[in-house]
Amino acid sequence: MTETLDSAAVAQFLADHPQFFAEHAALLGQVKLSSPLTGKTVSLQERQMEVMRDKYKALELQLSTLVRLAQENTAIANKFHGWNQALLQAHHGADLPRALLDGLCAQFDVPQATLRLWDLDGAHGARWFTQDVSDDARIFANSLLAPYCGSNHDFEAVRWLDDAAAVQSTVILPLRSGGAAFGLLILGSPDARRFGAEMGTDFLIHIGETASAALAALRA
Repeated sequence: MTETLDSAAVAQFLADHPQFFAEHAALLGQVKLSSPLTGKTVSLQERQMEVMRDKYKALELQLSTLVRLAQENTAIANKFHGWNQALLQAHHGADLPRALLDGLCAQFDVPQATLRLWDLDGAHGARWFTQDVSDDARIFANSLLAPYCGSNHDFEAVRWLDDAAAVQSTVILPLRSGGAAFGLLILGSPDARRFGAEMGTDFLIHIGETASAALAALRA
């Protein structure tokens, strides 16, 4: 009595004997399959070509995504480089805060930006960047373990911006030296989607670290 083979056994046989179709090449044109793309019956060879085309399309999509990400990363790196140059060109210590903000706005198309600093050298006590900082703002800065990105919930720090009423989304970065916060850097946009809660923060952390390193020179 002939034993009936199930599909798993047939598949295993073909896997164990990869030379089968080389020895029985005529079967390639006789085996018919249903194409999920066209719904028509196609030969094994045609179905194999469809599978290969699908794989190539998937690879092309992955390559396109990698190219796009590489281009975006290059653009960000160039902007970051331009911002660093602006910081290095600020010859006087008191010029650093304005150079930092102007560079951020110019390089990254940020609509509004400002900052506030405390615990600075006494020579900077009357500067614009030391004004109107409450104890609550300092406590808030020390509590930020990561950049805040999202909607403006009428933060005190956002009210330091020139046109705070127009701000719908914001980034708030703590500026730290030796672990303790000595300032806040605030970015604002009238576009509620510009600084969304879902956006990545790695690059913002780099901005905060660079700003902290530059502005630490103003500390006592």
